[in-house]
Amino acid sequence: MSQKPNQREKFKGKKTGKAHNRPEAAKKNEDESTNNEFFYGKHAVLSILEEKKPVNKLFLQVGVSGNHISDILDLVKQQGIVYQEVPKSKLDDMTNGANHQGVVVSMSPIPYADLEDGFALATSRGEDPFFIILDGIEDPHNLGSIIRTADATGVHGIIIPKRRAVGLTAVVAKTSAGAIERVPIIRVTNLSQTMDQLKDRGIWIFATTMDGQDMRQWSSKGPIALIIGNEGQGVSANVIAKSDGTVTIPMVGKIQSLNASVAAAVVMYEVARSRIPLPSKN
Repeated sequence: MSQKPNQREKFKGKKTGKAHNRPEAAKKNEDESTNNEFFYGKHAVLSILEEKKPVNKLFLQVGVSGNHISDILDLVKQQGIVYQEVPKSKLDDMTNGANHQGVVVSMSPIPYADLEDGFALATSRGEDPFFIILDGIEDPHNLGSIIRTADATGVHGIIIPKRRAVGLTAVVAKTSAGAIERVPIIRVTNLSQTMDQLKDRGIWIFATTMDGQDMRQWSSKGPIALIIGNEGQGVSANVIAKSDGTVTIPMVGKIQSLNASVAAAVVMYEVARSRIPLPSKN
């Protein structure tokens, strides 16, 4: 960033989605550990297997087929994972009626990363750190979409609070289309303290607001963290106060707001615009 550290003051300004067994289905699935979670969808399951995550068992709908299913079965056999063909009704039961696409895996809950994992990923790529901070995102589909875009734009870590926010669920995993396996998700107790830690590591933090600096005039180079607010309330006042600056997406329509995952995608790509190298000309 062009700003020096001593210039910071100038910028001051439900349905859970988890596919746990329902009580009435407990006897049908008594062979499954209560510590398991079910993750589903062809892309999500394929990514889990490609990353060689510890899968306990795979459930496949009787008669389901296709290229992704063939790839999944190849990996299951290579890795010696137990799998079972079951009727669609059992998969519906496991996933609370979600669109499982005929494939479900049982595994331990996805572990969270920590800040050091994000910094290590940036170092391994030889890049300035790029973090996303989510201030109270509650919709698992929004979180999954944000993770998917974060993977596409080179984000090194997504920071979420433990309270009043959605965590990593099967719905999040499916919506991310496998990106949840590649982007560190860092869950913290206190966003304010985490922001201080990031600042101590040289990260410039910008909150997205309705009255911030026009995104087109904003310098997004260097080590950076972007804050995306809650679907209804936006970024909380105390988090804005601790930010180094604010940025806004210019809009000309009557509706002066965007869905949280769409807004996140727009600003992530604005940052990525100066980071993703152009293809070389032959």
